[in-house]
Amino acid sequence: QVQLVESGGGLVQAGDSLRLSCAASGRTFSNYDMGWFRQAPGKEREFVSAVSWSGASTYYADSVQGRFTISRDNAKNTVYLQMNNLKPEDTAIYYCAARPTGLYPASMRYKYNYWGQGTQVTVSS
Repeated sequence: QVQLVESGGGLVQAGDSLRLSCAASGRTFSNYDMGWFRQAPGKEREFVSAVSWSGASTYYADSVQGRFTISRDNAKNTVYLQMNNLKPEDTAIYYCAARPTGLYPASMRYKYNYWGQGTQVTVSS
């Protein structure tokens, strides 16, 4: 019902920047809260960032606060994750996710209905 496709991952050096994109289709994009998650080898998936349907509210994991910025362009049905000052510990597969706004409280940060296929981000030292 909702298709999400991530892009923008790649291999970079520590201190570099990267911008991930998530293109959505199949539903009214502006009615969905959007999130970014990541999963490193041998570790569980973790929350990275989220943005409300209007873009007015944003949330960040402590590990990326001050370095990453989430944004959305509802006219383009796209969510972005700007990643600055990348560190080796940021290496992971990054996933885009969506859920209807108001379906779950913000505290339920892992409750998303739709997920993308993921894009690999590798940061070398």
